[in-house]
Amino acid sequence: MDLEELAKRVQAIEDLEEIKKLHQKYIDLMDNLKYKEVLDLFTEDASVEVRNSGVLKGKEGLTDIYINKLGRRTARSEGHFVIEPDITIEGDTARGTWLVYMLFSKPTVEWVQGRNEAEYIKVGGKWKIKSMKFTRTNASRPDMFP
Repeated sequence: MDLEELAKRVQAIEDLEEIKKLHQKYIDLMDNLKYKEVLDLFTEDASVEVRNSGVLKGKEGLTDIYINKLGRRTARSEGHFVIEPDITIEGDTARGTWLVYMLFSKPTVEWVQGRNEAEYIKVGGKWKIKSMKFTRTNASRPDMFP
């Protein structure tokens, strides 16, 4: 292996870790109700689809879901965790799938399982979320999915 091949392998590892940290930051901000900061993780022309919301595009669409809808929550009643990232990087673009669990602390603990399917793009040397789709796949109660 020559120095150029080694540099490519190191860059691939660094990109993979940066994408993982980006997605983990997204989950952390969601858990801490910091929706304005969530918007900064996306590209200007990003698209998001959360459950039955339809595809929302650009800053206007993202503001609608994260600020006008999700941002109305003022108390933390749920927590997320993501596991099993499957990320494929091709140059300055990437795709990733994550298994997501949400735990709700209502009178009793309830849970939802789902998938985040995301596209990422490197902008100015920094990874951003280009698209995100969340689909519920299972839950503690049948009426909580899909």
